Amino acid sequence: MEYILSILIFFPAFAAIVGFLVKQDSIKAYGICVTAMQFVLSLVLWMNFDVNEGQMQFTHIIPIISSYGINYHVGVDGISLFLVIMTTFMTMIALIGLSEKRDLKNLVITVLFLEMTMVGVFLALDAIIFYAFWELSLVPMLYIIGAWGGKLRIYASIKFFLYTFLGSLIMLVGMLYLSYVYYITTGTYSFSLQDWNMMILPFDMQFWLFIAFFCGFAVKVPMFPFHTWLPYAHGQAPTIGSVILAAVLLKMGTYGFVRFSLPLFPDASVYFTIPMAILALIAIVYTAMVAYAQEDMKQVIAYSSVSHMGVIILGIFALNVEGIGGAIFLMISHGIVSGALFMLVGVVYDRTHTKMIKDYGGIARVMPKYATIFAIMLMASIGLPLTIGFVGEFLSLLGFFKVSATLTLIAGLTIIFGAVYMLTMYKKVFFGPIKNEKNNELKDLNKRELSALIPLVALVVILGVYPKPILKPVETSVNHVVEVMKIKALEDNTRVEILNRNSIEGAR
Repeated sequence: MEYILSILIFFPAFAAIVGFLVKQDSIKAYGICVTAMQFVLSLVLWMNFDVNEGQMQFTHIIPIISSYGINYHVGVDGISLFLVIMTTFMTMIALIGLSEKRDLKNLVITVLFLEMTMVGVFLALDAIIFYAFWELSLVPMLYIIGAWGGKLRIYASIKFFLYTFLGSLIMLVGMLYLSYVYYITTGTYSFSLQDWNMMILPFDMQFWLFIAFFCGFAVKVPMFPFHTWLPYAHGQAPTIGSVILAAVLLKMGTYGFVRFSLPLFPDASVYFTIPMAILALIAIVYTAMVAYAQEDMKQVIAYSSVSHMGVIILGIFALNVEGIGGAIFLMISHGIVSGALFMLVGVVYDRTHTKMIKDYGGIARVMPKYATIFAIMLMASIGLPLTIGFVGEFLSLLGFFKVSATLTLIAGLTIIFGAVYMLTMYKKVFFGPIKNEKNNELKDLNKRELSALIPLVALVVILGVYPKPILKPVETSVNHVVEVMKIKALEDNTRVEILNRNSIEGAR
């Protein structure tokens, strides 16, 4: 088990290189087999994971540039474990549901390379290695949008790349400065996250470093007002691109806040709690209203994603176990639900070549299986109890309620707004008279589509009823993060009291 994390990271890339030798007719089956093996390997990791241990496990270090403290350093805890499992699972499901025919071989190979970068981000414990995987993930997604996207694919892909790349450069400056601070303190350079966690930084330094890392993470989430690239990316991306973008890539930003910002800059995290909450509330309310005004089904789901990511930010900056744990669970649940919704829109787009709501109506009569699964995913998206979407939203809002009851009340409107725009879209698409006679000939879900969607439905119900298998390991690791924050926030009694109050109330 010593090298299992490295195998998880580099196996998809190795398989992608071998994929160049695979025939065009067999490449999809090959890709599904590779991602299925990757998913099984992530389950083996879970089976051997100690759920009672909150610190990093299966750590592995290989020196790269020792003089500057750059090492290949990987590890996993309860926070990153399930994000890795979700990544491997959703990549496999995305390939199972793949309907693209154009240049299929290059698409599958690109997806495998993308999987390597995404898993690498969640497992890296060296800042330079983290940054390398973080930036490398842009290239496959840029290619997927630019080569297989819609009419405005070039504009969408370039906008996606520029936004995320520029934000990441500012984050890199912060990383380099942190390494320099470590050198001034100890006499040696280090980019190890575990070494950095041992440093107690003055508040002024935390303030500016928090902003530097915020620039990289906020664009990726995306937070308001950095969200404008997302609707274009989703609107122009092929179905598989939208599925992976919504399910995994957006979670890299929120993961970065939990892994870097909270433990490294605890005083700044407390200081920025309300400003972060305000930005999150604007995203929740504003993008929900924009989603209601959309005429394109994909755009509705895209703006819905921005709104839900706002709830995740609220949970993270609740700075207590319920809030952070709920935010991580919501990352997972949103990944499953939003990925499924984009896949469902892709199903009818393949048949009709339109995503416009006005072109549908009454299709529940001709596609009953499709309508049923769409309804289940829609209910999960709006947070219906006993679905996977409810658990994370409830815990995130419960955690932030201890910070501000008023702001939490406003954030709770996401459930109402979500129900309004989602149910309105569902009514227009699935009920009423059939507006287009060609829709009478639509075929219901085939075996390939059902094989991709049924596992997602099962997870939505099972984890909605019984979320403990995920919540328990996550809670243990989140407790460790909160304890690190308390230890490092000793210089300001007010901030220590806030962290202590949150953690004590979380324990209750």
